[in-house]
Amino acid sequence: MSLDATGDAIDIGAFWRTLGERAIGATVVTTAGAEGPNGFLGLSAAHVCASPPTMVVSVDKKTSALEGILESGGFAVNFLPEGTAALARAFGGKSDEDRAARFVEGEWDTLATGAPVYGAALGVFDCEVDQVVDRGNVALVIGTVKGVKAAGDGAPLVFFRGKFLSD
Repeated sequence: MSLDATGDAIDIGAFWRTLGERAIGATVVTTAGAEGPNGFLGLSAAHVCASPPTMVVSVDKKTSALEGILESGGFAVNFLPEGTAALARAFGGKSDEDRAARFVEGEWDTLATGAPVYGAALGVFDCEVDQVVDRGNVALVIGTVKGVKAAGDGAPLVFFRGKFLSD
């Protein structure tokens, strides 16, 4: 079913449906605040520029990880490999009750900021918060890259049309 809309007809549903047409590598954005490690499924993490190396993540203001990011001043963007859909779903949950349990699967370490880094990640950008831009119901958190890790091989976990393409 196709969708065409302009002007006021571009509602939230049309926005999300159209955005779902873009295949994206799944990322988990992590931080370590006073209440311990926290994170979320960050499907809108992106680079800003390479000089200086800068990343941006869009964080829903209701996400508890935002408080940890602002408190600690750091976050890590972990690019997930295929076969980690269960981990991605755990970080995509709406409940904070089991946030510590999200870090049980796999090996976790840190780089420069103290944010948790997933050992099997294809790549990681560890960032120090530079700026927070308030936009609607999200905070755009811009950070300078302070540490990197790249696996050099492996395939990504891809999210497309509301689901992961490989489990």
